[in-house]
Amino acid sequence: MRLAPRGALPRRIDGAWWPHTRDLVAELPLLLAALPRTWGQIARVTVSGATWSSSPRRMLVANHVVRLGRSTTHHGPPTICLLAPGQGRWDLLVVPPETTEADAELLMAAAAAPASA
Repeated sequence: MRLAPRGALPRRIDGAWWPHTRDLVAELPLLLAALPRTWGQIARVTVSGATWSSSPRRMLVANHVVRLGRSTTHHGPPTICLLAPGQGRWDLLVVPPETTEADAELLMAAAAAPASA
């Protein structure tokens, strides 16, 4: 995972995440554990529907319920939207698991680049 530096203006993409598989139930707890504590407790996650294998509508992660949703739009890059009530929203580019390491590094670096870059 790579996160963009905080800036004065909101960003469309706040960083990138390169999961190991397309199994959201297995990958999501790892992602949430790696997020900055300042983001607060993620309560809702929305993913690009075509990117992931089937998943439940909610799951227990670190002793709290996370609601899962799927977007139905198929244009644009695959993303994951993380919502923490009272804290904010963050959108991460999802680098497909089958991406080569070199290509994944380029995509993640571009997604996390400072807004002026």
